[in-house]
Amino acid sequence: MFTVKNELFLQQTEESLIVGLYDKPIKFEGALKELDDAFDSQLTELIKEGDLSARSKAISILPTYGKLPVKRLIFIGLGKEKQADFHGVKEAFGHAFTQIKKLKLTSTAVALDSFQSDAMEIMDSAQAFSEAFGLATYEFKGYKKASNEPEKQIEKLTVYTEADTDEIKAALAVGYALSKGTNSARTLVNTPGNLMTASDLAHHAEQLAETYGFEVEILEKAEIEKLGMGAFLAVNQGSAEPPKMITLKYQPKEEWTDVLGLVGKGVTFDTGGYSIKPKDGIVGMKTDMGGAAAVLGAMEIIGELKPDQNVVAVIPATDNMISGHAFKPDDVITSMSGKTIEVLNTDAEGRLVLADAITYAKHHGANYLVDVATLTGGVVIALGTDKTGVFANNDELYEEVLAASEEAGEFMWRLPLTEKDKERIRSSKIADLNNSPGREGHAIMGAGFIGEFAEGTPWVHLDIAGTADTNKSGPLGPDGATGVMARTLALLAVAKGEK
Repeated sequence: MFTVKNELFLQQTEESLIVGLYDKPIKFEGALKELDDAFDSQLTELIKEGDLSARSKAISILPTYGKLPVKRLIFIGLGKEKQADFHGVKEAFGHAFTQIKKLKLTSTAVALDSFQSDAMEIMDSAQAFSEAFGLATYEFKGYKKASNEPEKQIEKLTVYTEADTDEIKAALAVGYALSKGTNSARTLVNTPGNLMTASDLAHHAEQLAETYGFEVEILEKAEIEKLGMGAFLAVNQGSAEPPKMITLKYQPKEEWTDVLGLVGKGVTFDTGGYSIKPKDGIVGMKTDMGGAAAVLGAMEIIGELKPDQNVVAVIPATDNMISGHAFKPDDVITSMSGKTIEVLNTDAEGRLVLADAITYAKHHGANYLVDVATLTGGVVIALGTDKTGVFANNDELYEEVLAASEEAGEFMWRLPLTEKDKERIRSSKIADLNNSPGREGHAIMGAGFIGEFAEGTPWVHLDIAGTADTNKSGPLGPDGATGVMARTLALLAVAKGEK
């Protein structure tokens, strides 16, 4: 898909060529000067008149009228050169790909060196280009009757640069792998619950294992019962779909030590159980497996990038339904850890399935734990829909996750978890814990409950209830599922592998 050439872009035949334009005194240099010369200095005039803008993320499309073999130039405004950063350039590329998609072009090229500056290295520009391409052009096809009109999409991308082609290819591969895993997570979340059951999630995990050589284990209901995963099984009680405890192992090292555990909530549809959701709140609950999707997307990226870090991924997959067999408020259940739980809210089910999954990840040797879940509406009230809520029992691991999220461009914000909060979670008169101590500090209560099962193992909890999907399209993707945290989790594994 990506071709890298050490050739002058002015002499190439392309449908379109993307060119970066920094906001600085008008004086074209190098290849850009040759481009301006080909237009008899008209580019300089267009900038002076304001018809060609270097304002950050501005897009200007200019036909070449036969002056060049390239049919059209797509200028991306990059703003002030000293203020250029990876995520800003990535978004700028995203705007360009959005326009290219609207033009229904099947190929494009980029003058990569035009994006280089003292603040922006050429390798970062290459990664931003390929990552933006994958993210910005993603589309969930859905299930409408197919149109007779042939579909056009970008199939060929050419990168023109004076830099080392092998290094550029490596950077392009990283960016595209990050987008590919994110898009897989998006598709899993966008798929309706009747077509994305626990068995479907398990099948997807098996396909990843086959592709990348992961060790895979799918526990069936009888095995789950034998292991005493009473919290997970309670959520599944009302369902006609069997539960699946999904485990993937990636082991690049000789010994199974220093293991990063990734745990994702896989509730494929959440009715709320007998604590049933209102009619407006129940719509969209196919997204309640966003944590599982993020972990599976991260494992796909890990399979592509092959970091030197042992990773175990654990996903408890089930739906939360209502029937004569469903669990009820006032029930007391026993988790795999042996801790008993008083159920006060059957809609606080995510923390129950994660409780046993966390315990099982430790059973598989996880030395560090990061769980990700569409856990609480409370985190949306607290932080809105553009920030992932974070809780942790270990500052060092939190800082590592934060650094990975900053590299991925996925904003997160840490919230407190105090001893008084833990006392509320342990406030049941008849069991060790209760699963819903009240509305106050709702996100904290959910996270704290999961933390009771992490115990002394370094642990970070990511609540993506607000960030797992969006109702607005942007430069790096359409509305719908975002695939949030797939890149952060994968980059965490890469960073730990480089230590």
